[in-house]
Formats: sequence, C-alpha cells, structure tokens
Amino acid sequence: MKHVIAFDISMGKSYMVVYNGLKKCELEKEIEHNRSEFIELKVLINNLMDGYGEQPHIVFEATGVYSRPLERFMKENNYRYCLLNPLEAKLQCDSLRMHKTDRSDAHQLALTHFTNERRIETESADVYRQLKRLSRLYSELDDELSVARSRMHKVIQETFPELEKIFTTKSELFLNVVQLYPHPDLVLNQSKTVIKNRILANTNKRLSVKKAEEKAVELLEAAKQSYPAASSTDVLCDQVILYAKRFQELIHQKEQCINRMESLVEELEEYKVLRSIPAIGANTAVRLIAEIGDIRRFDNNKQLNAYAGIDIRRHQSGKFLARDKINKRGNKHLRKILYLNVQNMIKQRRFGENHIVEYYDKLKKQPYNKCHKVASIACVNKLLKTVFFLVTHNQNYDNRLAP
Repeated sequence: MKHVIAFDISMGKSYMVVYNGLKKCELEKEIEHNRSEFIELKVLINNLMDGYGEQPHIVFEATGVYSRPLERFMKENNYRYCLLNPLEAKLQCDSLRMHKTDRSDAHQLALTHFTNERRIETESADVYRQLKRLSRLYSELDDELSVARSRMHKVIQETFPELEKIFTTKSELFLNVVQLYPHPDLVLNQSKTVIKNRILANTNKRLSVKKAEEKAVELLEAAKQSYPAASSTDVLCDQVILYAKRFQELIHQKEQCINRMESLVEELEEYKVLRSIPAIGANTAVRLIAEIGDIRRFDNNKQLNAYAGIDIRRHQSGKFLARDKINKRGNKHLRKILYLNVQNMIKQRRFGENHIVEYYDKLKKQPYNKCHKVASIACVNKLLKTVFFLVTHNQNYDNRLAP
C-alpha cells in the first residue's frame, strides 16, 4: 500500500489527510466542495499516481447529500474509492477514549484503512440512481398525501361531513364535488338537473346519466339534513377547496412518478422477471428495482436480507437468551414495500397459486402457529430469496418449480 487519502465530510467541505505507506501523515488540510478545490485535489491525486505508479487508496464515509459532490468527483475522474457506511466507520474507528473532531476522524479513517479490508465502491448504472431518486420522491409525495387527506377530512367534518358517505373519499369525482360544493347551502341553491350535469362533467369515468341523477338526489337530501359547524362564507370552505386541489395534484404527481419509472425500467431484464411473480404489479416492481438497485452486486440472498434489514439480531449472555428480532438496520423503504407486497399476496391468493402464501399458511398452522407479523417477515425472507434467484438466473416465476 503506497498512500491513503481520507476525508471527513461535513456540509460543503471536508477535512483531508494524506498518509504514506509508513503510516506517516504527509498532508492535512480543509477543502471546500467547489470547482477550484476539486481541481487542486485532482492534481494532488494525479501527482501521487505519477510518482508511485498506482492510485492512492481513497476512503470516506457516506454522509447523505453532503458526500454526493465528492462521490461525483471520484466517478467522473474514474478514481477507485471506499465508501463506508456510517455504522461501519464508527465500529472501525471507535477507541476507548472519546475524542471526536473532524480532524481526528479523518486521521482515524486513514490509519484504520491499513488494518481493515474495505470494499471498493462499484459503479452502478445511472438508471438505478435515477430510479432510486424517483422512488424516494414517490415516498415523499405519499407522506404528503396522507397529511393532505387528514387535513381535508378534518375540515370537511365542519363544513359538509355527509359528502364522505355519498362518494368514495379517494375518487376523482369526490375531490371534484368537494371543490364544487364544500358546503350544503351551495347545493340547495341549485336544481337536481344542474347538479347532475355538473357531476357528469366532473368525472373521468364512464358514469351513466341514471347513476349521476341518483348521486344528485343523494346530494340534495344530504344537504337538506346537514347542519354543519360553519357557514358557507366561512374560511373553512376555502380550506376544503385548497386541500382537495392539493390532494388531486399529489395523486397526479405520484402517477407521473411511476410512469417515469416504468419508462426507465422497460429495457431491464429484472422488470419482466418481477412482473411474473404473483401480486407484483408495475408499481411494486419498479419500486423494488429502485430500492434494491442492481441485485447482481450481491453475492447471495443473505447479503440482500441484510441490505433490507430483515437479518436476525441475536443476543445471548450466560443463561440469558433474548428473543430473536430483525435488525432493521437496512433499507426501511425496501422493507416496507416487501412487507406490503406480502400482505397483497395473502389478500389475492384466490387469483393463483403462490408458494409464498402456502408458506404463510404453513407457519400459521400447528405446530408452528406463528403470529401474523412473524409469519409475514418469514415470507418477506422467502420472497427476497425467490427474487434473487429468479433475477440472477433470468428466469420467470413458475409455482410448479418453487420449493
């Protein structure tokens, strides 16, 4: 080993140290994450490469968005580097005496690199990075949608609560009607024919005239019986309209997000493989690919389990033996998608045979008799194992061949 360059990254800057093969520090300084400083860094690395005939070892810790500029610099210049998980870095660099500064952390990263075997970061295709960013955007939109839904529900209870009984609360028609009639007094001012025509004009589905008339009658009857907590001129009516519009906007943005993800994965082999598994639709398939990334970078399904955070955490000391639990140290977004997908498989069992659902039923019977969540996580493990095998062998799902 010739030289080691280690970085301790913070917001907009890094503390850099350079060690030679004798474990002596040759250079230490703070660098800003800007173009001129990165040009100087490139000159330094190239000089070391020219002088010693090989690239110095580069190591730094992943710190979310703050380490991304340095990652981009390394990739664009084709430098090999070790990107450490924060937990991994902490375990390797912790000492008996606590003395933590940016300077000391950089020195510790460099010194421990001489004694630890660290994996070189492998380059992933750009499509996987784009998919992951879209998947996280989808999650943020979904969280925001939940907030908008609860706020809208709260305000509707004060202005026109009967609306939630007449229409399906997640439908496009409901959101349009809420914007037209946030208060019962606005319904009473119009005739049945006008209301019917407005309902027909504000739905994308093929709604019959008879059905629209029935909804208009229901709306009129509900308006006559309703006694809301606010008047039709109250600011709460404006809030209802605002939340309904935001709700619609978020739904459309989520759809656009999934459409973009589908267009990116069309040529990927794993997309077709995942779609062949029962109860995995387009939405779940693209998000699984986005969160897992290139599954071929894992050597076995156990590594994939650890990445998802469903590997077992075991604790035993003397006569004490704690109950086994999953680690939950992996990708929480992937874990959530997998868990919800298993629930869909259980609900949709009538549509076809599925060895994962059969395994769930087996765990729920005597002598196993596992609780629902334990059995579900066991099924997540089996699903991951199935996905890993099928994708790495480029083989579609066939229940007859399942173990």
